Amino acid sequence: MRQGILFVVSAPSGTGKTTLCRAVKERLPNLYFTISYTTRERRANEVDGREYHFVDRARFETMIREEAFAEHANVYGNLYGTAFVELDTNRRAGKDLLIEIDVQGARSLKARFPEAVLIFIYPPSMSVLRERLTGRGTDAEDVIARRLAIAAQELAQMPNYDYLIENRDFETAQNSFAAIITAERVRRPYVLEELPERFPGIL
Repeated sequence: MRQGILFVVSAPSGTGKTTLCRAVKERLPNLYFTISYTTRERRANEVDGREYHFVDRARFETMIREEAFAEHANVYGNLYGTAFVELDTNRRAGKDLLIEIDVQGARSLKARFPEAVLIFIYPPSMSVLRERLTGRGTDAEDVIARRLAIAAQELAQMPNYDYLIENRDFETAQNSFAAIITAERVRRPYVLEELPERFPGIL
């Protein structure tokens, strides 16, 4: 059985990353979300163990000391981390993983797993991003300003990613996302892992 592929997905807040990831997961077989750990407060519609593993800062810091994370980062003052055991167990089981993560975490994962596929989702423009953040009606103006400033820093990291998807039209972005995953699954290294048993003495 081939090892699973790590698809690492980043995007500025308000770009539609989570919605795209969920749509592509429903569309393609054998694609799974990783569930990160976080110290941020759980929102009313969130379930522990579904969106995140919600833990306090003391527990998170203990996991850091125990080197339990494949990566971890401080985002907007909250800690987020991806457990190494979850990545390792699922990859060994041949599961392809979707990892939604910020640019700090993506950089760390790429350093630890060079074969990881990095995908960046970006908005049509900063003005469109502002409109989307404002339209959500969940953040104060100062919070939106801070998110836009951070978005500019994140967009500057796009040259470090393998694939760039513009989320102007949801259907087009979803098709591009699915095409990337489908193409990566038939790359030579992954396919050849399974073929020798089917073609003994040839491969």
